Amino acid sequence: MTEKRENWGSRFGFLMAAAGSAVGLGNIWRFPYLTGMNGGGAFILIYLGCVALIGLCIMTAEFAVGRRSGLAAVGAYKSVSDKWSFAGALGVLSGFFIMGFYPVVGGWSMAYIAKSFTGLLAVPEAIGDVFGGFISAPVEPLVWMVIYLAINVFIVSKGVQGGIEAAGKVMMPLLYVLLAAIIFRTISLPGAGEGLKFLLAPDFSKVTGQTFLAALGQAFFSLSLGMGCMITYGSYLNKEEKLPANALIVTTMDTSVALLAAVAIFPALFAFGIEPTAGPGLVFIVLPQVFAQMGSLGPVFSALFFLLLFIAALTSSVSLLEVVVAYLIDQHRMERKKAVYITSAIMAVMCILSSLSMGAMSGFKIFGVGFFDFFDILTDKIFLAIGGGLLAIFVGFFMKKEDLKDELTNGGTVSFPAFELWYNLTKYVVPVIIAVIAISGILAIEQKSLMIFGLLIIAVLAVFSKKL
Repeated sequence: MTEKRENWGSRFGFLMAAAGSAVGLGNIWRFPYLTGMNGGGAFILIYLGCVALIGLCIMTAEFAVGRRSGLAAVGAYKSVSDKWSFAGALGVLSGFFIMGFYPVVGGWSMAYIAKSFTGLLAVPEAIGDVFGGFISAPVEPLVWMVIYLAINVFIVSKGVQGGIEAAGKVMMPLLYVLLAAIIFRTISLPGAGEGLKFLLAPDFSKVTGQTFLAALGQAFFSLSLGMGCMITYGSYLNKEEKLPANALIVTTMDTSVALLAAVAIFPALFAFGIEPTAGPGLVFIVLPQVFAQMGSLGPVFSALFFLLLFIAALTSSVSLLEVVVAYLIDQHRMERKKAVYITSAIMAVMCILSSLSMGAMSGFKIFGVGFFDFFDILTDKIFLAIGGGLLAIFVGFFMKKEDLKDELTNGGTVSFPAFELWYNLTKYVVPVIIAVIAISGILAIEQKSLMIFGLLIIAVLAVFSKKL
């Protein structure tokens, strides 16, 4: 006898879990450094436009597809057509591969909570060397990665209500509290006003075509779209929930965390005379140097920041693990704990390879890159953008319009006056914009053999879609 499918216990729990899925390393790490490299306030305005145009449309679509079918990614597509199973499988594969390196970075954030109190800030000029030595070490980062992954396993094995929802109810409010505490400190620093000015006064002279592409990509990837997370979470929703309103709340929460992270970081950078264009090294190298200049409170605020980063990473990785687990439960009738243990064991091996690729295995290359970059590029530059585009095409051209309207209005009992606008944007505009992101990102990949490999995987999934 098939077990009854799990559901969210409350609307608040769902919103915290879904917002947590969207909020991740991209909000606390990627958004601030992209803002710094692309003109501050000008980038933020473009980003907000992209969130409203693309992010909200796709978020609403994923919720509708998930709840309509009552199944996770693969089953949701298959419920309309077997030929579309590959699009769901691509989402599952994306989540699987992202979890091949994401826990490594999550482990770094945990390690830096401890390091904040054990001498990390003692010699500011050596912080860069400390980070390089840490991530290339053969054992220490692996220990933190295993601890981080074990926390994910514990949460997901507890189920939707008892694990994912319960964790979200605690972690998301805590994340906002930590952000508020850090912001209170940084905006009170002498010279912090210049950082706020950088964020609030747009400088459009710095805007180029790459700025728009960066904003489009960040808006899309920050919301955990194109990887089956929101389809899976939507499949656990009851029929009384108002999908458009929930999509708006989750999108707003995700965007607010990104903006608050920028407000927390840039005043401190300007207060201590550090260039805002620090790039990807902003979090683990530049910010500790800032905290080192805060005196006796430096270690405290450093630990708070990395705790914030850890929580943001954890809320996302939990949803990525759930995408794969839900697929095994729905399509292969596997018991939850067994699915969690098998999946996480394979992910652990991938994470070990990713971590070692920055040290002991740095000389081993696959398609010209180490394992960490292999998993990152394959998903970020290829799978996610194509997955999002496929979803828009699927919703716009293969699902029945009346079914979508029925789902988004709860059978006509809830008003959704923007349905026609949403439908036409999703069907005609969003696929074109995502195509621009996908093509630009793929063409920018230097490792052309990796690009061909990624596209080949998608082609194979399409050919064998009926067997997935």
